[in-house]
Amino acid sequence: MADVAPRDFEALRAALVARSDRLSKRLSQVAQFCLNHPEEVAVSTLVRLAELAEVPPATITRFTKELGFQGFSDLQLVFRERLLGPRLPYADRVSGAGDSDLDQPGAVFGSFVRAAVQSLVRIEEALDRDQLAACVEVLARTEVVHVAAARGAFGLGVYTVYGLGSIGRRAQLIDNIGAMRAMQVAAMGPGDALLAMTFDDYTPETVEVVKLAAARGNPVLVITDNALSPVAGLATHVLFVNEARLGHFRSQIPAMVVAQAMIVGLGRKLGTVENSHNQ
Repeated sequence: MADVAPRDFEALRAALVARSDRLSKRLSQVAQFCLNHPEEVAVSTLVRLAELAEVPPATITRFTKELGFQGFSDLQLVFRERLLGPRLPYADRVSGAGDSDLDQPGAVFGSFVRAAVQSLVRIEEALDRDQLAACVEVLARTEVVHVAAARGAFGLGVYTVYGLGSIGRRAQLIDNIGAMRAMQVAAMGPGDALLAMTFDDYTPETVEVVKLAAARGNPVLVITDNALSPVAGLATHVLFVNEARLGHFRSQIPAMVVAQAMIVGLGRKLGTVENSHNQ
């Protein structure tokens, strides 16, 4: 058990990263959920949070003790303090909305809209602008950008390849066709960089590509969901994007906005964005 409980959200995140290799599978599941859905932790009861994280309530209690808190309310206070100001009532409103009558397409649509808005509010406040600028600097020095994205992140990766090409930066998708991802990584030149995107399913193939590129010494840029992601510690620079979910499906809008900001920022730096069309 920790001697002193984290006093703010950043300290809590650092504590979870430091303990990541010592947490049990269940506690790691709770840690991932807390970092990915801080608004839900701030406004949910212990029982409701256990339902959302898909663990027994006793696991939430063990998680709070592991971090040095006396009880769940003390843990929750850290997340509530993160939401000081107008975001708490907003998060409260969003978290309770859209849960009824999801058999109706219109209700599903409304729920996805609320999830996207919630995620955009979160990323607008939380994105590390210095890391974003650093990513653009790396891409500006790169000869070819190799993009790794699969499963739920595949569409984001394909768009990023298209966007980079439209501003004049050579880009290739590591698509793992024929299970040849290792050969595709081996084809990376010394002046090339890897841009990888993976979220809470952490596609094993994408994780392997990141490991291979990092071992080669190529710059590795990562867009992922939190500091406990298996690729975060391997990245030269990392951008964290917490996306709201509706059931199994994750809102991809915030990650798309981050990718577009990176592409347009690079285009402005290279002086080519004004010449791109139909983007």
